[in-house]
Amino acid sequence: MGSVICQLTVSLDGFVAGPDQRPDEPLGTGGERLHEWAFAGDAGPAVDADLASRHGEGVGAYIMGRNMFASGRGEWDLDWRGWWGEDPPYHVPVYVLTHYPRASLPMDGGTVFHFVTDGIESALAQAREAAGPANVQVSGGAETAREYLRAELVDQLYLHVTPLVLGAGERLWDGLDEMTFEPFEVTPSPAVTHIRYRVVRPTPG
Repeated sequence: MGSVICQLTVSLDGFVAGPDQRPDEPLGTGGERLHEWAFAGDAGPAVDADLASRHGEGVGAYIMGRNMFASGRGEWDLDWRGWWGEDPPYHVPVYVLTHYPRASLPMDGGTVFHFVTDGIESALAQAREAAGPANVQVSGGAETAREYLRAELVDQLYLHVTPLVLGAGERLWDGLDEMTFEPFEVTPSPAVTHIRYRVVRPTPG
């Protein structure tokens, strides 16, 4: 069985999206700037291009919150098929947390979105079964990441920290005051600092 990894890009002040998320700005005001490093290609630092090109290596299934898949709430608009077009970048099963049932949605390239209504543990169990020996990645947004971290279901937290202060939006660290993380790999570049942390479990007793 692989690890459960939560991977996010965050601002210096810990936001994974800016304020006022909406269909034409799914990452909120200023939020797109967080991910410029991942799409710079040869125009950016070589280390960033290399890491971006290896996105998804070793991942056999993903988990995301509904807000990462769609901006709406309530019953589904069945015409909505995600932000990524007909060939999303995942290419493995993706489990979307929601309160509203929806049939699984096969896409091009091997991505299949499954909509899970019975909680984070169920989504993780399904993702583990689908991933087999590969890793499961919790991809966001902030609320979903916090839920899995608080439940002590994450083994590693992989953050791409951009030198940008958003000041408002969806913040990762809210409600995680008592958690401890141990950095074990740091890869710097002029555009972003990539940090892998182990999640330190509380000592029993």
